[in-house]
Amino acid sequence: MRAGISPAGVFGLMLLLTAAAGSFVFLEMPLGALFTGSAAREAVAFVGRFIPPETDPAFLAKVGWAALETLAISLLSTLLAVLGGVALALPAAGRQGPLARQAARFVLNLLRSVPELVWATLMVLAAGLGPFAGTLALALHTTGVLGRLFAEALENTPRSPAEALTGLGAGPLAAFFYGVLPLVAPQWLAYALYRWEMNIRMAAILGFVGAGGLGALLYYSLSLFHEAEASTVILAMLAMAVAVDGASAWLRRRMAG
Repeated sequence: MRAGISPAGVFGLMLLLTAAAGSFVFLEMPLGALFTGSAAREAVAFVGRFIPPETDPAFLAKVGWAALETLAISLLSTLLAVLGGVALALPAAGRQGPLARQAARFVLNLLRSVPELVWATLMVLAAGLGPFAGTLALALHTTGVLGRLFAEALENTPRSPAEALTGLGAGPLAAFFYGVLPLVAPQWLAYALYRWEMNIRMAAILGFVGAGGLGALLYYSLSLFHEAEASTVILAMLAMAVAVDGASAWLRRRMAG
C-alpha cells in the first residue's frame, strides 16, 4: 500500500493556499514598502534612540518594583484562575448533569472569548487604576481558558477508579480526591504553569490600560519619548520572561521525574 496524500487532503491544501492568497490580496499588504531605503533609515534611527538603556539607579529601582508588581499580578491571577477553573471544570465535564454542563460551558466560553485587554478596561472602570484591576482581568480570562482545559482532561479520564471507590462506600469528595485528582493533577499543573508563563507577558501589556506593573512604566516612558527608559523596561520584561520560562520548565521536569 503506497502512502500519500488523499484527494481530500490535496483539495484541503489547495483550499488553504487559495484562502491565504485571497487574504493577502484582500488586506492589500504593501510588502514593498518594507524594503525601501527610507524605511530602513527610519527603522535604524528609531532603534538607535533606544540605545543605550537607562541605567540611573533611581529608575532601575522603579523598574525593579514594577517587575515585582507584574510578577505578583501574574501569580495571583493564575492562582485565582486555577481555583475558578477547577470549580467550573467539574460541572463542565458533565459530572453534575447535562444542565450544569451547558451552563458551565457557557460561562467558560464567555470568560475566555473576552480578550484580556477588554477585561482590564472593564475592571479599571469598576475597581480603578492599579494592579487590582489587572489581577481581576487576567483571572477572569484565564479562568475561562483553564476551566475548558481542565474539563477536557476530566472527560478523558477513566471513571472506573472513582466508581470503584464509590462502590466501596466512599463519598463523592473522597472518590474525587483519591480516584480522579491523581490522574489529572499532572496535566492540570502543566496547564497552569503554561498559563502562568503567558500571564507574565500579558500582565506587562495590561499596564497600557492602567493595570500597573511594567506595562504602565513602559507606557509612561514611551508617552514622554524617553526611549532609553523604555529600553530598560523592555529588557526587564525579557529577563522576567526568560526566568519564568526556565522556572516553569524546571518544575515540569521535576513533575515528569
